[in-house]
Amino acid sequence: MTKSIIEIAGKIQSIRDMHFVTERDRNLTAQLSRLFKVTNGKLTHEPVRFTAGTETHGITFIEGSGGGKSTAIAEVLSNFEPLVCNPETDKPRYLDVKVESPATLRSLGVSMLLKLGGDKVSDRAKVYDIWGLVRHRLQVTGTTLVWLDEAHDMFRGTLSSETDNMFKMLKSLMQGEHPVVLLLSGTERLSRITQIDPQVNRRFNKIRPRPLAFGTDNKRLVGLVTKCAERADLEVSLQDDQINRLIYASRYRFGRCIETTIHAIECALMDDVETLTIEHFELAWGQQEGCEIKENVFAAENWMGIELEDEDGDIFLKERDKAINKNKSRKKKVA
Repeated sequence: MTKSIIEIAGKIQSIRDMHFVTERDRNLTAQLSRLFKVTNGKLTHEPVRFTAGTETHGITFIEGSGGGKSTAIAEVLSNFEPLVCNPETDKPRYLDVKVESPATLRSLGVSMLLKLGGDKVSDRAKVYDIWGLVRHRLQVTGTTLVWLDEAHDMFRGTLSSETDNMFKMLKSLMQGEHPVVLLLSGTERLSRITQIDPQVNRRFNKIRPRPLAFGTDNKRLVGLVTKCAERADLEVSLQDDQINRLIYASRYRFGRCIETTIHAIECALMDDVETLTIEHFELAWGQQEGCEIKENVFAAENWMGIELEDEDGDIFLKERDKAINKNKSRKKKVA
């Protein structure tokens, strides 16, 4: 029986609502746990103070675009018991802010202040005063963790005065009467920039989810694709080589694998078939990339020879070259 557009949309939304717990979730939960005090055997919302009790520490979560870091962080924070709810405000004890590009110290401060329930800020307000209000609202609301997503957009350049001021602001939020734990998430550029200031860099533990790898992650991805397909009442017919194509097409990133899989399932539902096949991935990826058939990773014979554009191209090329060299070594052993 042919499904309606609304029925298909409902099934796709059901799949999008799924969350797959990975090592990044467990790692982030563990890192958060060590940054908050334990009282009477119970983890609290009160940050641990380091350096003779003068400052908190934080976390930088580094992953390329489309890796799934924002989804993972949001899921972990929404289930991190000490921060889930402040009984005095009936709101979470964490603040999540997506950094808008281009960001300035003023624009970031205004965004945070508004999310904290502050009043509209006058155009004549000084930056110093804005951040004073931000710190005050953090204390009043009992917020003890601030998550800045797309944090690489806070820094315009490596030597600008604005970047230097951003570093000072980060340090100030982690000190004083009501210091908070900072969670910064962004692309590889964030890592390169924070390393410029050793004082900032040492205050942060780093989380870098490893890229997907051929062979190592195939079984797990087959399970992921199968679970998603089951939610749409579809069988799955994919070979190991085709899972490798999925990894490559996704730039070795977990989040992109999920997005491509969901799109392929949608194509299969539109096609009104009972089995999800490589042809549906070919169609979905072609629509996403807008490429010709000869440049489609799911159709081309020499798919690893296809150059893929990527925001963090250095990571993609490194993983691609690693896979190519591993394949060459395997062929030599067979010979």
